[in-house]
Amino acid sequence: MDAIYLDHAATTPLRPEVRDAMDPWMGQAFGNPSSAHRFGRRAATALAEARERIAAALGAHPGEVYFVRGGTESDNMAVRGRAAVARGRGERPRVAASTVEHSAVLESLDRVEAEGGLAHRIPVAPTGALDEDVLDEVLSLRPDVLSVMWVNNEVGLVLPVPEIAARARQADVTLHTDAVQALGKIPVRVDQTPVDLLTVTGHKIYGPGGAGILFVREGTELVPGLVGGGQERGLRPGTEDVAGAVGLAEAITLAVEEQPRESLRLAALRDGLESLLLERFGDLTVHGGEGARAPHVANLGIPGVDATALVQALDMEGVAVSSGSACHSGAAKASHVLTALYGPGASQASVRFSLGHLSDDDRMRRAAGVASEVIERLRELAGSISG
Repeated sequence: MDAIYLDHAATTPLRPEVRDAMDPWMGQAFGNPSSAHRFGRRAATALAEARERIAAALGAHPGEVYFVRGGTESDNMAVRGRAAVARGRGERPRVAASTVEHSAVLESLDRVEAEGGLAHRIPVAPTGALDEDVLDEVLSLRPDVLSVMWVNNEVGLVLPVPEIAARARQADVTLHTDAVQALGKIPVRVDQTPVDLLTVTGHKIYGPGGAGILFVREGTELVPGLVGGGQERGLRPGTEDVAGAVGLAEAITLAVEEQPRESLRLAALRDGLESLLLERFGDLTVHGGEGARAPHVANLGIPGVDATALVQALDMEGVAVSSGSACHSGAAKASHVLTALYGPGASQASVRFSLGHLSDDDRMRRAAGVASEVIERLRELAGSISG
């Protein structure tokens, strides 16, 4: 039997259409987009066309799309770039974010604080709602940037970004959203939701690794974190990756086009997987189940089982899952997301099943069966050791 991949929230395989779009730029077609000769002009044209396709898919203007090297860089540019604007005016930077953000955002807040700025962290309820009192206070302080992710990467909670965007706009606060897990799973358009900064990366949507964008709404000022060239209008200097940009444009276009039907398919598969496991084990907890969830993530709390041991045992049986975010070089550590939502200790036995193109009914049934057997075996083992 083939292995079952249920870690799409960590990364996705490169889809054939994206590979085909990139292929010419991995071989015969090449050139530096900044060069004036025909090779450079051809590369510059491909880069411009990729930017236009991405803008069209997101409801943006091409000049608002900046190519970067992935989600982490994009998040850093948004938060730290806005803090640098305040610092350049001689002011003390003030930044804010929800407590369930990706570490690229939360550690950017830490860095701003370490450099003398102020940082605010807004609690999030298990429903996905931000603490209203804290949010009101933060907005009244008019931070240089507020960052609220659209879909949480560990539990799949959909945060109320459209509502927060409207309130931020009214308060004249720049809003950044990490939409890495949202694009292709829920509708994402910047002409319908007034976010000022938006992060997307390719490898979560069957695109190339190391390719991403930062959407910067016209009029939103940022200070670049790198120097050494005028590429990307000076915001992200360095020779652009034409192949990556072309592949990213194809991946984003397809993700947006397929989102309505793919979301329905994944939600049905996720619900089926959860039902099979909950029927077998009534003491499981569906993390994030109290609120609206994106369709591709099932994060389950499993009492009596060590999460790391479960992930490893499932891998031995041919089922690939994770115990949370895969953004810490495989390090086993408590989930700050589950701690923020449910309190200390909640993350000690949680496993994330994340679905995608490689998921179907047969694989879900097999995965549920294997997981049930492994959970029972590990619980028996834990019981014999404690006894």
